Amino acid sequence: MGLGALALAASGGFLLLALNAGRKRRLLDDTPVSKALGVFIGEVEVEGVCTRRDPYTSYLSEQSCVLYSWSICEHWRRAREETYTDDKGNTRTRTVIVHGSDTIASGGKQAGFYVQDDTGYVWVEPEGADLETVSMFDQSVDESDPLYYGKGPEGSVDGSTGERSFSEHGLPVGTKLFVRGRASERPDIVAAQIKREDKADMFIITPRGEKDVSDGKATAYLLWNIVGALCAGGFASTVFASQAGQLGPAPVLLGVLLYLVALSFGWVWMVFNSLVGVRNRVRLAQSLIDVQLKRRAELIPPLAACLVGYRAHEASVLEMVARLRAEAASSGVSAVSPSLVAIMEQYPDLKAMDSFSSLSGNLIETEQRIALARNYYNDSVTFYNTRIQRVPDAYVARMVSMQPAELFQAQGFERVAVGVKF
Repeated sequence: MGLGALALAASGGFLLLALNAGRKRRLLDDTPVSKALGVFIGEVEVEGVCTRRDPYTSYLSEQSCVLYSWSICEHWRRAREETYTDDKGNTRTRTVIVHGSDTIASGGKQAGFYVQDDTGYVWVEPEGADLETVSMFDQSVDESDPLYYGKGPEGSVDGSTGERSFSEHGLPVGTKLFVRGRASERPDIVAAQIKREDKADMFIITPRGEKDVSDGKATAYLLWNIVGALCAGGFASTVFASQAGQLGPAPVLLGVLLYLVALSFGWVWMVFNSLVGVRNRVRLAQSLIDVQLKRRAELIPPLAACLVGYRAHEASVLEMVARLRAEAASSGVSAVSPSLVAIMEQYPDLKAMDSFSSLSGNLIETEQRIALARNYYNDSVTFYNTRIQRVPDAYVARMVSMQPAELFQAQGFERVAVGVKF
Protein backbone atom coordinates (compact mmCIF):
# COMPACT_ATOMS: atom_id res chain seq x y z
CA MET A 1 0.00 0.00 0.00
CA GLY A 2 2.99 2.29 0.25
CA LEU A 3 3.21 2.63 -3.54
CA GLY A 4 -0.56 3.00 -3.81
CA ALA A 5 -0.63 5.77 -1.21
CA LEU A 6 2.14 7.56 -3.10
CA ALA A 7 0.18 7.27 -6.36
CA LEU A 8 -2.97 8.59 -4.66
CA ALA A 9 -1.11 11.58 -3.19
CA ALA A 10 0.49 12.31 -6.54
CA SER A 11 -2.89 12.12 -8.26
CA GLY A 12 -4.39 14.64 -5.82
CA GLY A 13 -1.40 16.93 -6.22
CA PHE A 14 -1.63 16.89 -10.00
CA LEU A 15 -5.38 17.59 -9.78
CA LEU A 16 -4.70 20.69 -7.69
CA LEU A 17 -1.99 21.83 -10.13
CA ALA A 18 -4.39 21.36 -13.04
CA LEU A 19 -7.17 23.32 -11.34
CA ASN A 20 -4.74 26.11 -10.45
CA ALA A 21 -3.60 26.34 -14.08
CA GLY A 22 -7.22 26.41 -15.24
CA ARG A 23 -8.07 29.11 -12.70
CA LYS A 24 -5.20 31.30 -13.86
CA ARG A 25 -6.15 30.83 -17.47
CA ARG A 26 -9.66 32.04 -16.68
CA LEU A 27 -8.27 35.05 -14.82
CA LEU A 28 -6.19 35.96 -17.86
CA ASP A 29 -9.09 35.51 -20.27
CA ASP A 30 -11.64 37.33 -18.11
CA THR A 31 -9.60 40.47 -17.34
CA PRO A 32 -9.72 43.19 -20.01
CA VAL A 33 -6.45 44.85 -21.00
CA SER A 34 -6.34 48.39 -19.60
CA LYS A 35 -4.75 51.49 -21.07
CA ALA A 36 -1.93 53.04 -19.04
CA LEU A 37 -4.03 56.13 -18.24
CA GLY A 38 -6.91 53.88 -17.21
CA VAL A 39 -5.01 51.64 -14.79
CA PHE A 40 -7.12 51.56 -11.63
CA ILE A 41 -6.49 49.96 -8.25
CA GLY A 42 -6.85 46.17 -8.32
CA GLU A 43 -6.03 43.32 -10.69
CA VAL A 44 -5.02 44.74 -14.07
CA GLU A 45 -3.47 43.78 -17.39
CA VAL A 46 -1.54 46.23 -19.55
CA GLU A 47 0.31 46.03 -22.84
CA GLY A 48 2.93 48.46 -24.06
CA VAL A 49 6.64 49.02 -24.59
CA CYS A 50 9.11 49.22 -21.73
CA THR A 51 11.16 52.38 -21.18
CA ARG A 52 13.19 54.28 -18.58
CA ARG A 53 14.28 57.89 -18.25
CA ASP A 54 17.82 56.65 -17.57
CA PRO A 55 18.12 53.28 -19.33
CA TYR A 56 20.94 50.90 -18.54
CA THR A 57 23.60 49.92 -21.05
CA SER A 58 23.99 46.15 -20.95
CA TYR A 59 27.46 44.72 -20.34
CA LEU A 60 27.85 42.33 -23.27
CA SER A 61 25.60 43.55 -26.09
CA GLU A 62 25.80 47.21 -24.99
CA GLN A 63 22.10 47.75 -25.69
CA SER A 64 19.87 50.27 -23.93
CA CYS A 65 17.57 48.28 -21.67
CA VAL A 66 15.42 48.53 -18.57
CA LEU A 67 16.99 45.45 -16.95
CA TYR A 68 19.53 42.79 -17.86
CA SER A 69 21.65 39.93 -16.51
CA TRP A 70 24.76 38.35 -17.97
CA SER A 71 27.08 35.42 -17.27
CA ILE A 72 30.35 34.02 -18.58
CA CYS A 73 31.06 30.29 -18.38
CA GLU A 74 34.44 28.67 -18.98
CA HIS A 75 34.50 25.08 -20.21
CA TRP A 76 36.88 22.50 -18.79
CA ARG A 77 37.99 18.91 -19.28
CA ARG A 78 39.37 17.02 -16.28
CA ALA A 79 40.64 13.53 -15.47
CA ARG A 80 39.09 11.77 -12.52
CA GLU A 81 39.77 8.44 -10.80
CA GLU A 82 36.74 6.27 -10.20
CA THR A 83 36.28 2.92 -8.53
CA TYR A 84 34.20 0.16 -10.11
CA THR A 85 33.54 -3.55 -9.81
CA ASP A 86 34.32 -5.71 -12.83
CA ASP A 87 32.31 -8.70 -14.03
CA LYS A 88 34.36 -11.01 -11.76
CA GLY A 89 33.58 -9.02 -8.63
CA ASN A 90 37.01 -7.44 -8.35
CA THR A 91 37.31 -3.80 -7.29
CA ARG A 92 39.27 -1.77 -9.75
CA THR A 93 40.06 1.88 -10.49
CA ARG A 94 40.17 3.69 -13.76
CA THR A 95 40.70 7.18 -15.09
CA VAL A 96 37.77 8.89 -16.80
CA ILE A 97 37.58 12.22 -18.55
CA VAL A 98 34.73 14.45 -17.48
CA HIS A 99 33.55 17.64 -19.13
CA GLY A 100 31.78 20.65 -17.64
CA SER A 101 31.78 24.39 -17.21
CA ASP A 102 31.99 26.92 -14.39
CA THR A 103 30.45 30.36 -14.19
CA ILE A 104 33.46 32.64 -13.80
CA ALA A 105 31.70 36.01 -13.94
CA SER A 106 28.14 37.32 -13.84
CA GLY A 107 26.17 40.46 -13.13
CA GLY A 108 23.30 42.65 -14.18
CA LYS A 109 20.95 45.42 -13.12
CA GLN A 110 17.25 45.46 -12.36
CA ALA A 111 14.99 48.27 -11.22
CA GLY A 112 11.57 49.70 -11.88
CA PHE A 113 10.56 50.89 -15.34
CA TYR A 114 7.62 52.32 -17.26
CA VAL A 115 5.25 50.53 -19.62
CA GLN A 116 4.11 53.02 -22.23
CA ASP A 117 1.16 52.91 -24.58
CA ASP A 118 -0.72 55.55 -26.60
CA THR A 119 -2.34 57.06 -23.47
CA GLY A 120 0.61 57.39 -21.11
CA TYR A 121 2.85 55.48 -18.71
CA VAL A 122 2.45 53.12 -15.78
CA TRP A 123 5.28 52.28 -13.36
CA VAL A 124 6.22 48.60 -12.90
CA GLU A 125 8.42 47.15 -10.14
CA PRO A 126 9.69 43.80 -11.49
CA GLU A 127 10.93 42.35 -8.20
CA GLY A 128 9.04 39.17 -7.34
CA ALA A 129 7.39 38.83 -10.76
CA ASP A 130 7.35 35.78 -13.01
CA LEU A 131 9.75 37.59 -15.31
CA GLU A 132 10.49 36.46 -18.84
CA THR A 133 13.26 38.16 -20.80
CA VAL A 134 14.70 38.00 -24.31
CA SER A 135 18.13 36.78 -25.34
CA MET A 136 20.36 39.77 -26.04
CA PHE A 137 23.72 38.03 -26.47
CA ASP A 138 24.76 34.40 -26.89
CA GLN A 139 28.22 33.53 -28.17
CA SER A 140 30.97 30.97 -27.55
CA VAL A 141 34.56 31.93 -28.37
CA ASP A 142 38.11 30.63 -27.88
CA GLU A 143 41.17 32.44 -26.56
CA SER A 144 41.99 33.94 -29.95
CA ASP A 145 38.82 36.03 -29.91
CA PRO A 146 39.16 39.56 -28.42
CA LEU A 147 35.93 38.97 -26.50
CA TYR A 148 37.54 36.17 -24.47
CA TYR A 149 39.53 38.52 -22.23
CA GLY A 150 37.95 41.78 -23.36
CA LYS A 151 34.74 41.05 -21.43
CA GLY A 152 35.91 38.04 -19.45
CA PRO A 153 38.27 37.94 -16.47
CA GLU A 154 41.98 37.13 -16.61
CA GLY A 155 43.22 33.68 -15.65
CA SER A 156 41.56 30.34 -16.26
CA VAL A 157 39.92 27.49 -14.40
CA ASP A 158 41.57 24.12 -13.77
CA GLY A 159 41.56 22.01 -16.94
CA SER A 160 40.28 24.86 -19.12
CA THR A 161 39.62 23.98 -22.76
CA GLY A 162 40.21 27.59 -23.79
CA GLU A 163 36.55 28.13 -24.64
CA ARG A 164 34.09 30.51 -22.99
CA SER A 165 30.36 31.03 -23.43
CA PHE A 166 28.95 34.55 -23.07
CA SER A 167 25.20 34.98 -22.56
CA GLU A 168 22.98 37.91 -21.69
CA HIS A 169 19.24 38.25 -21.20
CA GLY A 170 17.13 41.32 -20.54
CA LEU A 171 14.47 43.71 -21.78
CA PRO A 172 15.79 46.22 -24.30
CA VAL A 173 14.09 49.62 -24.37
CA GLY A 174 11.10 49.42 -26.70
CA THR A 175 10.35 45.73 -26.07
CA LYS A 176 6.61 45.09 -26.18
CA LEU A 177 5.44 43.60 -22.89
CA PHE A 178 2.36 42.06 -21.38
CA VAL A 179 2.05 42.75 -17.65
CA ARG A 180 -0.48 41.13 -15.36
CA GLY A 181 -0.51 42.11 -11.69
CA ARG A 182 -2.12 44.20 -9.00
CA ALA A 183 -2.12 47.99 -9.26
CA SER A 184 -1.75 50.24 -6.22
CA GLU A 185 -1.07 53.91 -5.51
CA ARG A 186 2.53 55.06 -5.80
CA PRO A 187 3.91 56.47 -2.54
CA ASP A 188 5.79 59.36 -4.19
CA ILE A 189 3.26 60.79 -6.66
CA VAL A 190 -0.44 60.51 -7.46
CA ALA A 191 -0.23 57.69 -9.98
CA ALA A 192 -0.66 53.93 -10.22
CA GLN A 193 2.04 51.30 -10.05
CA ILE A 194 2.14 47.55 -10.57
CA LYS A 195 4.26 45.62 -8.09
CA ARG A 196 4.33 42.36 -6.19
CA GLU A 197 1.63 42.00 -3.54
CA ASP A 198 0.78 38.94 -1.48
CA LYS A 199 -2.92 39.16 -2.33
CA ALA A 200 -2.28 39.34 -6.09
CA ASP A 201 -3.45 36.30 -8.06
CA MET A 202 -0.61 36.58 -10.56
CA PHE A 203 2.30 38.86 -11.30
CA ILE A 204 3.64 38.26 -14.81
CA ILE A 205 5.99 40.32 -16.97
CA THR A 206 6.60 38.76 -20.36
CA PRO A 207 7.38 39.70 -23.98
CA ARG A 208 4.73 37.16 -25.00
CA GLY A 209 1.18 38.25 -25.70
CA GLU A 210 -1.80 37.55 -23.49
CA LYS A 211 -3.02 34.76 -25.79
CA ASP A 212 0.32 32.93 -25.64
CA VAL A 213 0.34 33.08 -21.84
CA SER A 214 -3.26 31.85 -21.71
CA ASP A 215 -2.53 29.01 -24.14
CA GLY A 216 0.39 27.97 -21.94
CA LYS A 217 -1.93 27.71 -18.93
CA ALA A 218 -4.41 25.69 -21.01
CA THR A 219 -1.66 23.26 -22.02
CA ALA A 220 -0.55 22.92 -18.39
CA TYR A 221 -4.17 22.24 -17.36
CA LEU A 222 -4.43 19.40 -19.90
CA LEU A 223 -1.04 17.85 -19.12
CA TRP A 224 -1.50 17.92 -15.33
CA ASN A 225 -4.88 16.21 -15.73
CA ILE A 226 -3.43 13.49 -17.94
CA VAL A 227 -0.65 12.75 -15.47
CA GLY A 228 -3.11 12.90 -12.56
CA ALA A 229 -5.47 10.43 -14.26
CA LEU A 230 -2.58 8.04 -14.90
CA CYS A 231 -1.55 8.22 -11.24
CA ALA A 232 -5.13 7.56 -10.18
CA GLY A 233 -5.19 4.52 -12.46
CA GLY A 234 -1.92 3.35 -10.95
CA PHE A 235 -3.33 3.73 -7.44
CA ALA A 236 -6.43 1.68 -8.25
CA SER A 237 -4.43 -1.06 -9.97
CA THR A 238 -2.02 -1.27 -7.02
CA VAL A 239 -4.86 -1.65 -4.52
CA PHE A 240 -6.63 -4.25 -6.65
CA ALA A 241 -3.46 -6.22 -7.26
CA SER A 242 -2.66 -6.35 -3.54
CA GLN A 243 -6.12 -7.71 -2.76
CA ALA A 244 -6.85 -9.99 -5.73
CA GLY A 245 -3.29 -10.88 -6.66
CA GLN A 246 -3.78 -10.01 -10.32
CA LEU A 247 -3.74 -6.97 -12.51
CA GLY A 248 -6.08 -6.09 -15.36
CA PRO A 249 -7.44 -3.05 -17.25
CA ALA A 250 -10.57 -2.73 -15.11
CA PRO A 251 -8.84 -1.25 -12.03
CA VAL A 252 -7.00 1.27 -14.16
CA LEU A 253 -10.24 2.40 -15.79
CA LEU A 254 -11.89 2.59 -12.38
CA GLY A 255 -9.09 4.80 -11.06
CA VAL A 256 -9.33 7.09 -14.09
CA LEU A 257 -13.11 7.29 -13.66
CA LEU A 258 -12.75 8.26 -10.00
CA TYR A 259 -10.24 10.93 -11.01
CA LEU A 260 -12.70 12.33 -13.55
CA VAL A 261 -15.40 12.49 -10.89
CA ALA A 262 -13.06 14.43 -8.59
CA LEU A 263 -12.09 16.65 -11.54
CA SER A 264 -15.77 17.39 -12.20
CA PHE A 265 -16.33 18.61 -8.65
CA GLY A 266 -13.11 20.62 -8.83
CA TRP A 267 -14.15 22.10 -12.18
CA VAL A 268 -17.51 23.26 -10.80
CA TRP A 269 -15.72 24.87 -7.86
CA MET A 270 -13.24 26.56 -10.20
CA VAL A 271 -15.94 27.84 -12.57
CA PHE A 272 -18.11 29.14 -9.74
CA ASN A 273 -15.22 31.10 -8.20
CA SER A 274 -14.30 32.40 -11.65
CA LEU A 275 -17.83 33.65 -12.32
CA VAL A 276 -18.00 35.31 -8.91
CA GLY A 277 -14.68 37.03 -9.62
CA VAL A 278 -15.91 38.32 -12.99
CA ARG A 279 -19.17 39.55 -11.43
CA ASN A 280 -17.27 41.39 -8.71
CA ARG A 281 -15.03 42.95 -11.35
CA VAL A 282 -18.15 44.34 -13.07
CA ARG A 283 -19.22 45.95 -9.79
CA LEU A 284 -15.75 47.35 -9.26
CA ALA A 285 -15.66 48.74 -12.80
CA GLN A 286 -18.99 50.47 -12.23
CA SER A 287 -17.69 52.11 -9.06
CA LEU A 288 -14.63 53.34 -10.96
CA ILE A 289 -16.89 55.40 -13.23
CA ASP A 290 -18.36 57.15 -10.20
CA VAL A 291 -14.85 57.73 -8.84
CA GLN A 292 -13.81 59.47 -12.05
CA LEU A 293 -17.01 61.53 -12.20
CA LYS A 294 -16.46 62.60 -8.60
CA ARG A 295 -12.87 63.52 -9.47
CA ARG A 296 -14.10 65.71 -12.31
CA ALA A 297 -16.70 67.41 -10.13
CA GLU A 298 -14.14 68.16 -7.40
CA LEU A 299 -11.15 69.04 -9.58
CA ILE A 300 -12.34 71.17 -12.47
CA PRO A 301 -14.33 73.95 -10.67
CA PRO A 302 -11.47 74.84 -8.26
CA LEU A 303 -9.01 74.90 -11.16
CA ALA A 304 -11.28 77.17 -13.13
CA ALA A 305 -11.79 79.43 -10.10
CA CYS A 306 -8.03 79.70 -9.56
CA LEU A 307 -7.56 80.60 -13.20
CA VAL A 308 -10.26 83.27 -13.05
CA GLY A 309 -8.58 84.84 -10.02
CA TYR A 310 -5.17 84.67 -11.65
CA ARG A 311 -6.51 86.23 -14.84
CA ALA A 312 -8.06 89.14 -12.90
CA HIS A 313 -4.79 89.62 -11.02
CA GLU A 314 -2.82 89.60 -14.26
CA ALA A 315 -5.21 92.11 -15.83
CA SER A 316 -4.67 94.53 -12.94
CA VAL A 317 -0.89 94.19 -13.26
CA LEU A 318 -0.98 94.81 -17.01
CA GLU A 319 -3.22 97.82 -16.45
CA MET A 320 -0.69 99.22 -13.96
CA VAL A 321 2.16 98.65 -16.41
CA ALA A 322 0.25 100.45 -19.20
CA ARG A 323 -0.47 103.43 -16.92
CA LEU A 324 3.16 103.69 -15.83
CA ARG A 325 4.28 103.58 -19.45
CA ALA A 326 1.92 106.47 -20.24
CA GLU A 327 3.30 108.46 -17.32
CA ALA A 328 6.86 107.68 -18.43
CA ALA A 329 6.18 109.15 -21.86
CA SER A 330 5.19 112.48 -20.31
CA SER A 331 7.36 112.83 -17.20
CA GLY A 332 10.54 110.83 -17.80
CA VAL A 333 11.53 107.25 -17.27
CA SER A 334 13.68 107.74 -14.18
CA ALA A 335 10.69 108.40 -11.94
CA VAL A 336 8.90 105.32 -13.17
CA SER A 337 11.81 102.87 -13.14
CA PRO A 338 11.60 101.97 -9.42
CA SER A 339 7.92 101.00 -9.79
CA LEU A 340 8.59 98.93 -12.90
CA VAL A 341 11.49 97.18 -11.22
CA ALA A 342 9.31 96.41 -8.18
CA ILE A 343 6.62 94.92 -10.40
CA MET A 344 9.15 92.80 -12.27
CA GLU A 345 10.63 91.55 -9.01
CA GLN A 346 7.22 90.72 -7.53
CA TYR A 347 5.70 89.21 -10.71
CA PRO A 348 8.59 87.89 -12.80
CA ASP A 349 6.37 85.73 -15.02
CA LEU A 350 2.94 86.55 -16.34
CA LYS A 351 1.84 83.29 -17.94
CA ALA A 352 -1.90 83.21 -18.36
CA MET A 353 -1.52 81.15 -21.50
CA ASP A 354 0.31 78.44 -19.56
CA SER A 355 -2.50 78.45 -17.00
CA PHE A 356 -5.11 78.02 -19.73
CA SER A 357 -3.04 75.21 -21.24
CA SER A 358 -2.84 73.50 -17.84
CA LEU A 359 -6.60 73.70 -17.36
CA SER A 360 -7.18 72.41 -20.89
CA GLY A 361 -4.83 69.50 -20.24
CA ASN A 362 -6.65 68.60 -17.02
CA LEU A 363 -10.00 68.75 -18.79
CA ILE A 364 -8.81 66.46 -21.58
CA GLU A 365 -7.18 63.99 -19.19
CA THR A 366 -10.27 63.90 -16.97
CA GLU A 367 -12.57 63.15 -19.89
CA GLN A 368 -10.14 60.47 -21.09
CA ARG A 369 -10.16 58.86 -17.66
CA ILE A 370 -13.95 58.80 -17.64
CA ALA A 371 -14.05 57.32 -21.13
CA LEU A 372 -11.50 54.65 -20.18
CA ALA A 373 -13.47 53.80 -17.03
CA ARG A 374 -16.61 53.39 -19.12
CA ASN A 375 -14.80 51.21 -21.65
CA TYR A 376 -13.32 49.09 -18.83
CA TYR A 377 -16.79 48.61 -17.37
CA ASN A 378 -18.31 47.63 -20.72
CA ASP A 379 -15.44 45.21 -21.40
CA SER A 380 -15.93 43.64 -17.97
CA VAL A 381 -19.67 43.31 -18.58
CA THR A 382 -19.03 41.71 -21.96
CA PHE A 383 -16.63 39.18 -20.43
CA TYR A 384 -19.13 38.40 -17.65
CA ASN A 385 -22.16 38.03 -19.95
CA THR A 386 -20.19 35.82 -22.30
CA ARG A 387 -19.10 33.58 -19.46
CA ILE A 388 -22.56 33.00 -17.99
CA GLN A 389 -24.10 32.33 -21.42
CA ARG A 390 -21.40 30.02 -22.81
CA VAL A 391 -21.66 26.26 -22.40
CA PRO A 392 -20.61 24.63 -20.07
CA ASP A 393 -20.21 27.67 -17.76
CA ALA A 394 -23.89 28.50 -18.32
CA TYR A 395 -24.96 25.44 -16.31
CA VAL A 396 -23.03 26.58 -13.26
CA ALA A 397 -24.39 30.13 -13.68
CA ARG A 398 -27.96 28.81 -13.73
CA MET A 399 -27.33 26.76 -10.59
CA VAL A 400 -26.58 29.96 -8.67
CA SER A 401 -29.03 32.21 -10.60
CA MET A 402 -26.47 34.59 -12.09
CA GLN A 403 -28.12 37.19 -14.34
CA PRO A 404 -26.57 39.17 -17.22
CA ALA A 405 -25.38 42.71 -16.51
CA GLU A 406 -26.29 45.73 -18.61
CA LEU A 407 -23.79 47.67 -20.65
CA PHE A 408 -23.25 51.28 -19.64
CA GLN A 409 -25.30 53.67 -21.77
CA ALA A 410 -23.74 56.93 -22.99
CA GLN A 411 -26.94 58.93 -22.51
CA GLY A 412 -27.04 60.58 -19.10
CA PHE A 413 -23.78 59.09 -17.86
CA GLU A 414 -22.37 62.50 -16.99
CA ARG A 415 -24.46 62.72 -13.80
CA VAL A 416 -23.99 66.48 -13.40
CA ALA A 417 -22.10 68.30 -16.13
CA VAL A 418 -19.31 70.57 -14.94
CA GLY A 419 -19.41 74.02 -16.48
CA VAL A 420 -16.27 76.06 -17.06
CA LYS A 421 -16.94 79.81 -17.40
CA PHE A 422 -14.65 82.85 -17.43
